[in-house]
Amino acid sequence: MRIGQSTDIHRLAEGRKLILGGVEIPFEKGLLGHSDADALSHAIAEAILGALALGDLGHWFPDTDPKWEGADSLMILEEVVRMMEERGYHIGNVDSLVLIERPKMAPHIPAMRENYARVLHTDLSRVSVKATRGEGMGFVGRGEGVLAQAVVLLEENRE
Repeated sequence: MRIGQSTDIHRLAEGRKLILGGVEIPFEKGLLGHSDADALSHAIAEAILGALALGDLGHWFPDTDPKWEGADSLMILEEVVRMMEERGYHIGNVDSLVLIERPKMAPHIPAMRENYARVLHTDLSRVSVKATRGEGMGFVGRGEGVLAQAVVLLEENRE
């Protein structure tokens, strides 16, 4: 078994779509970044890379590469899953958390979990997505950005 964890942060900005967990969420602001800036998907992908001791997302998907400009972060996660499977591992479980002041995430969490179960090639029961607010404190509480965290357990495939 291998464990990885990661945190990702993106600024909220006007003129961008808010995409978290591969779900487009209606809101007046979206996340700023080179790709679609899905901080939750980035945190999960980087946690998998960490568990495999393969570095970070910036190494594999640099923001200097035009190939990744505006990229769907679920596609990035799919590429990381391919790397994981090539090395003989599968998802044991994922526990993730998104910190965002608003909008409320609860209505969108089931779709996020389904997206991750599909992309991670695992059962829905192995994917946790939670959300909380900043309660008016810090950059999250002021509505300036989003912070996402993820922990993954990878299990070695048995032949």
